[in-house]
Amino acid sequence: MPGPKAIKIELKEHEEKILKQLKAGTHSEVDWAGSTAEIIDTDTGEVIEAYVFVATLPYSGYSYVEAFLSRNEESWITAHVNAYRYFGGVSRILVPDNLKTGIIKNTRTETVVNKTYQEMSEHYGTAVIPARVRAPKDKATVEGSVGIISTWILAALRNQQFLSLGELNEAIKTKLYEFNNKPFQKKDGSRATVFSEEKAFLLPLPKREFELATWKVATVAYNYHIYADGQYYSVPFEYIKQKVDIRITKNVVEVFFEGSRICSHVRLYGRNGQYSTTAAHMPPNHQQYIQWNGERFREWATTIGESTAVVVESFLTVNKVEQQGYKSCMSLLKLTDLYSVGRVESACAKALSYTPRPSLKSIQSILKSGADKLTDNEIPVKTPVNTSEYGFTRGADYYKKRGDE
Repeated sequence: MPGPKAIKIELKEHEEKILKQLKAGTHSEVDWAGSTAEIIDTDTGEVIEAYVFVATLPYSGYSYVEAFLSRNEESWITAHVNAYRYFGGVSRILVPDNLKTGIIKNTRTETVVNKTYQEMSEHYGTAVIPARVRAPKDKATVEGSVGIISTWILAALRNQQFLSLGELNEAIKTKLYEFNNKPFQKKDGSRATVFSEEKAFLLPLPKREFELATWKVATVAYNYHIYADGQYYSVPFEYIKQKVDIRITKNVVEVFFEGSRICSHVRLYGRNGQYSTTAAHMPPNHQQYIQWNGERFREWATTIGESTAVVVESFLTVNKVEQQGYKSCMSLLKLTDLYSVGRVESACAKALSYTPRPSLKSIQSILKSGADKLTDNEIPVKTPVNTSEYGFTRGADYYKKRGDE
């Protein structure tokens, strides 16, 4: 059995271990440095400002530094992701200054974190606790630790010229290594050696890095699609006219209604105006045509004739969503059950002689009246009929012929 002295030593070591657990890996402080770096534009000679992000672990002083061309949300989030990768772990508490890219509101009773920033912190399992606005000690802690390293590195690079952001960050990387490994003046070791102990107390990194997302608000249109970054994505038709939240990442577009995700799509790239439509999102009267598609309707139309093919192409392209033309195409197809294939082709040709975009109703009217069998000279004149309803337009040649009779 160990004696009192051994027990006392063991207890002291345990207390020191507990104390270290309470401090090591607990906090990380992040901010933009007060000073900026400079890049020379090789084409114009213009001097471009580069903003310097700093993340530091106060317990060890171990830090991460990176320059960006903007202090926007994308740079802010990317900087955190890169810092966590550099540290190989995550502190339990993240202490930023009150920047709008991170903190929307910070009062005595309420802290509102930017949605993307909050999402990132939840992904890494860390809590965002910003420096209190009217607490100089809090602010001094963040600015102090960030200021020491940024001043040391930027001062060392002041007399160098950089022609690209990559070149600047390579130089920062070299100086950062020197800073973290520089021996302490009043005690043994360096920030790097203390960090080697602190790292064990950091939270482990998640299996995948956080993917930057932007949030937008949209209203579901009558065609059950929302518009996001130049493209259209379908939403269950029950949400037509409702306001929804859209989360956009590099690969995925997700749609939320009152906090619940209602659908997602693979993000579209390329020319603007493309549609991603899920069959299950369509109203029942649209879904009945899902076994047909635009290509199948086009193939059918070509077997009927050239004019029918032109009419079907018009039906498929007149709406923003191709599927919205399927009903008219299907109705046109069913006309071949009531009339001969030849008559349907003739009716389409007659309708196209009036307008380049005939309606289904005008073609049905032509077939019902038998006008597809008649030449222009044989068509009876019925002045009471309002032909504008069907999109009929009589040309000058038609009226000239009527006058010569």
